[in-house]
Amino acid sequence: MWQVVNCKKGISSYEIHRAIGVTQKTAWFMDHRIRLALGMAAHEKFSGECEADETFIGGKARNMHLSKRQRRITGTGPKDKTAVLGILERGGKIRTKVVPTTRKKTLQAEVRAHVEAGSALYTDALKSYDGLAQEYAHGVIDHAEKYVDDRIHTNGLENFWSLLKRSINGAYVSVEPFHLFRYRDEQTYRFNNRKLTDGERFSEAVKGIVGKRVTYDQFTGKQSKEA
Repeated sequence: MWQVVNCKKGISSYEIHRAIGVTQKTAWFMDHRIRLALGMAAHEKFSGECEADETFIGGKARNMHLSKRQRRITGTGPKDKTAVLGILERGGKIRTKVVPTTRKKTLQAEVRAHVEAGSALYTDALKSYDGLAQEYAHGVIDHAEKYVDDRIHTNGLENFWSLLKRSINGAYVSVEPFHLFRYRDEQTYRFNNRKLTDGERFSEAVKGIVGKRVTYDQFTGKQSKEA
């Protein structure tokens, strides 16, 4: 648990397997149980200045065979990739969620659920965010033109996406969409507790274990995909 919550890029089950002498399968199960403990329930809505942005997790286009690339990445966007929405309260915490689509109805419902009306909200130029200016001080940055316009930018979330993708590409290599929300919870926990010492971050993680028993069959989907 110390290594999972304190290694910035995460630690793979193979490293745990070699370090403490258990099988890789056991190490994988242990890692996922720890990630379950790191999941944080949302409480109060964010306020002040907030950023909202989305990203896609999946194979890189440059690593795909040409025929596969043409089939999976089209003019309408990537296929077979998993969308993740992030909302950041500047100077505070981040909340992330795996979403089924990046359409307006889905993204705006999440924004309204997590951001107090009247707050300053900064997004990119994705059309799905159109209409939020009626409830928020909505600032839009078009990345085709520039990345920062005074206070209007999504650089805080871009930084988080970079950390998340580096952990997946560097430590875990390949993540099944079914388990992506657990890796997302792990990186979110480290980001939200980045100002704590390693010992404090570990202590907070230990508190989250209580009441979160789960079986191997639940993790592998044999009992429930919502384990």
